[in-house]
Amino acid sequence: MSRVSTVVACLSVASFAGAGYLACSVEPLRLAARAPAPAVASAAILSPEAGPPRVHIQILAINDFHGHLEPPTGSNGMVLAAPSDPLASLPGARATDAGFSVVPAGGAAYLAAHIARLRAENPATIVVSAGDLTGATPLMSNLLDDAPTVAAMNCVGLDVEAVGNHDFDRGLQGLKQLQKPGCVLGDCDAGTFAGASFEYLAANVIDDSTGRTIFAPYTIRELAGVRVAFIGETLAQTASVTRAGAVNGLTFLDEATTANALVPELERQGVSAIVLVIHQGGMQTLGGTYDGCQGFSGDLLPILDRLSPAIDVVISGHTHQAYDCVVGGRLVTSAASYGRLITKIDLTIDPEARRVVASRARNVPVTHDVTPDPKVTEVVQACEAKAHTITGRIVGYVKNTLTGNARVARVPSCETPLGDVVADAMRMATGAEIAFMNPGGMRADLGTVRPDFAVTYGDAFEVQPFGNALVTMTLRGAQLAALLAQQFGSRQEPRILQVSRGFTYRYRYDRATEKGVVSDVRLDGRPIEPARAYRVTVPAFLASGGDSFTSLRDGTERTEGPIDVDGLTAYLGKVSSATVPLGPLAGRRIEGDGCR
Repeated sequence: MSRVSTVVACLSVASFAGAGYLACSVEPLRLAARAPAPAVASAAILSPEAGPPRVHIQILAINDFHGHLEPPTGSNGMVLAAPSDPLASLPGARATDAGFSVVPAGGAAYLAAHIARLRAENPATIVVSAGDLTGATPLMSNLLDDAPTVAAMNCVGLDVEAVGNHDFDRGLQGLKQLQKPGCVLGDCDAGTFAGASFEYLAANVIDDSTGRTIFAPYTIRELAGVRVAFIGETLAQTASVTRAGAVNGLTFLDEATTANALVPELERQGVSAIVLVIHQGGMQTLGGTYDGCQGFSGDLLPILDRLSPAIDVVISGHTHQAYDCVVGGRLVTSAASYGRLITKIDLTIDPEARRVVASRARNVPVTHDVTPDPKVTEVVQACEAKAHTITGRIVGYVKNTLTGNARVARVPSCETPLGDVVADAMRMATGAEIAFMNPGGMRADLGTVRPDFAVTYGDAFEVQPFGNALVTMTLRGAQLAALLAQQFGSRQEPRILQVSRGFTYRYRYDRATEKGVVSDVRLDGRPIEPARAYRVTVPAFLASGGDSFTSLRDGTERTEGPIDVDGLTAYLGKVSSATVPLGPLAGRRIEGDGCR
């Protein structure tokens, strides 16, 4: 008989910093045979239920968890709800100036509790992740190479993870290590790690040495007697947004072409539905709520336009945005990030015709009005005990929340309060004239977590978890102009570099053409001279041409400085105190319209 449910048993296998460190054993859904290595409407596609009995299955999806075992803080720990939403009346919810409410959400133990509740509604359930389960994680998980996140997801009952770009942060071997049992960091006294009980998929990632995919391209699962295929992919641009050394020897193929090529093979195996789980995404316009599809756009759209109509559902990620839509006749969803939402997808299948006859999706907030899962709580508490001596050290004081999220900051130019602080910290750490910070390198807000305004090393690490060395190089003024021009083009949104004090410029952005024009570039009030040499600091990721800022590869006289988070903590220690906490820095450095 087919298995139609996932049975989760959490077992304490070793001591971990004085607490039980958990491995969760998951009895998976039965695996069927698998191969080796527009118009937007509300998120429902319905047809009358007539004829033979229909089968109802449930897919629960997350994306971009990034090891957030504890409830995330600041704007990263909120979902945006309409004023009429019952969530707006939950404890901790608060109204915004724009008339919406923000509601606290997230945390692995709460995520597990909500998934268990939803699973109980339909035993024919599978749980999937659309990438970036690990990588860019808070220190609590990062200290142990993200083994705690995998252990927690074993307890949650995750079945499938389509790899994302940040899953490669420790390289392919580091990612594969998470599948294997063993000792944490090679030290069995620190704890025993059971390895991932879920399956990794990577249809469009090729190992150049073998010519084969690094993980299976798809999996077929039996749910309530019907066969459902899940194709897993990451964005084709992964090599340009990931540390170069981490993806050497890998080729990332076009997403639509790869998925479409698998369709005939899957149809020959008698599947009743095909789901693409892809780490690429889109976004709503500013003000779209967690369960909406307002003005949907983004890099996912060109992929959707080229997908085979045989692909019924697209579960997406990467942009950290929330949406559930119908685009081109299929469901397209994303559950924001950091475990704040679960996308609940209900498919009605005609088993004789082997086709989906109705589908519906909605995003379910991971609210804190439920009892957190005790086994996941045990994993989290064990990690806290291990990490606290490092994470709990006070490094400075911040009076107001400094956000690095341009959509939250609501500054038309895309400059953010946290971006100003991080860029200034980089400049101070190296003594450079100018510092640039990529916005995607700041992963959390900073400040006002505690009544005394204290900021800990753990807080700072959440902001900058990559361990990037600060690289200082010489660039001519003309090269600086070329760098600023690379903020625009080939993206749905401009990627505006955050700049240090004294460096200013203006730009105009045409959203229709994705072109930007930069003008009036100055340093300390004086125009940048095309032929003059300037000392410039950037994170090592940018220095190697990351995020397509290839102009930085031409920088000369390179020197490597401290790690980014150490520069940030040193800066906070110098410019703030318990009596004079740091607030948002005065003045605008960038004038523009890319975030209107």
